[in-house]
Amino acid sequence: MDGIHDVGGMQGFGRVQPLTADPPFQHRWEGKAFAIGALAARIAGTNLPAFRHAIERVPPPEYLRGYWNRWTMGAQLMMEDSGIITDEQVRARAARLSGQDVAEPPDPEPHKPQMEITGPGNLRELDTAPAFAVGDRVRAAADVHPTGHTRLPRYVRGRTGTVAAMQPAAVFPDSAASFDGENPQHCYTVEFDSAELWGPDAEPFRLTIDLYEPYLEPAR
Repeated sequence: MDGIHDVGGMQGFGRVQPLTADPPFQHRWEGKAFAIGALAARIAGTNLPAFRHAIERVPPPEYLRGYWNRWTMGAQLMMEDSGIITDEQVRARAARLSGQDVAEPPDPEPHKPQMEITGPGNLRELDTAPAFAVGDRVRAAADVHPTGHTRLPRYVRGRTGTVAAMQPAAVFPDSAASFDGENPQHCYTVEFDSAELWGPDAEPFRLTIDLYEPYLEPAR
């Protein structure tokens, strides 16, 4: 889906902050948020693409409040989707923690998603040959505005690049996020020139991104 999470190349968000040697969690609650997010996927019976899609659906004001806040909100959405909790329960418990006398809403009916898993992790073997090879010129799909999850960011759509490396075939996130099956696909590291992505005034550099085969077509 096209949302606040897909900000690559957008203006007004400032520079990307470099990594530092600081601890990963600046506050204790952030470590708890990490644990909640990791456990929520298992409790809800979902997968990593579904968790990413849940984070994508966090309302923009909440999303922009910080990285671990969106993890917490995404975990809640994921468990709501599976009937583990409801928004009313979360609000009621928050109210009780603040000293209010609020009744506990009824429990939902769990309905965890069902999807056949053919092996551990996300890497898979494919009998079909890859459509592209290193050195091929490819174009990322254009005019694509999926309502579900995708790993194809807006800033490469319709842009032309070169296959720089072959990656192992893997579960296709776009279908796994909605539990429509693993649908494994070939994956390629594609290199783009910054001017191709953001015009002649862009800072000169080469960007590489891993893209699944359904996102690509031969460049013409």
